[in-house]
Amino acid sequence: MASTLRDSKDVLVDRAKRQMSSLFDDVQLTTRQKLALTCRIAFDGGHDSGLAGQISARSQQPGTYYTQRLGLGFDEITEDNLLLVDEDLQVLEGEGMPNPANRFHSWIYRAREDVNCIIHTHSLHTAALAMLEVPLMVSQMDTTPLYEDCAFLKDWPGIPVGNEEGEIISAALGNKRAIILAHHGQIVTGATVEEACNLAVLIERAARLQLLAMSAGTIQPLDPALAREAHDWTSTEQRSKANFGYYARRALRNHPDCISAQAEL
Repeated sequence: MASTLRDSKDVLVDRAKRQMSSLFDDVQLTTRQKLALTCRIAFDGGHDSGLAGQISARSQQPGTYYTQRLGLGFDEITEDNLLLVDEDLQVLEGEGMPNPANRFHSWIYRAREDVNCIIHTHSLHTAALAMLEVPLMVSQMDTTPLYEDCAFLKDWPGIPVGNEEGEIISAALGNKRAIILAHHGQIVTGATVEEACNLAVLIERAARLQLLAMSAGTIQPLDPALAREAHDWTSTEQRSKANFGYYARRALRNHPDCISAQAEL
């Protein structure tokens, strides 16, 4: 006999949150392993653009972060070939050099203590949207984690290897988790690698949906109150963990070489 059919929405939401909190614990992976998996997830999710783009995550040592080595594609990143760099992009661990465009990562990390992972790519559909100088419009429930959470930088600052570009990009991002860079691509940030990875998958899907909808007609906006409710409901740490676990299992099936240890996901 059903006993919850007359429960209010608030009661059901609270119950679901408590269940997710008990079921979705931290995966037993290091930051390096999560970052390597994120590179493969991004590759499989349409974020590949040759050697363009950078993925980074703070390390335990202040003022340092992990990132990939210049010359390797996302599909070649492993936990063992990641670099540890400082804010000046000097290599502290690993061989090779980081992408010089990583400089704006240092600016974002300095501006945002809440950010522990940054994913910047020239994914196909976000880059196409950027060519139109059109901000991201979230009008479908799956992509509501980005509702009112994606900034837009209309002025293209050129190649982002200077400090000026770092200042412009970090200022335009503000307190949001994502940004579309006109004539360039996208950036997402997260308090965890899992959160940033999930948003990277979502922003490419959101851009693709927007372009498809724009080609067919006029996009209709979501009800703001309901969209904000959905944003908060789908932006929890537990959902990020659950989504990352799924994406990571799929990445390991496609790319078993990206981490060296056996992972329980």
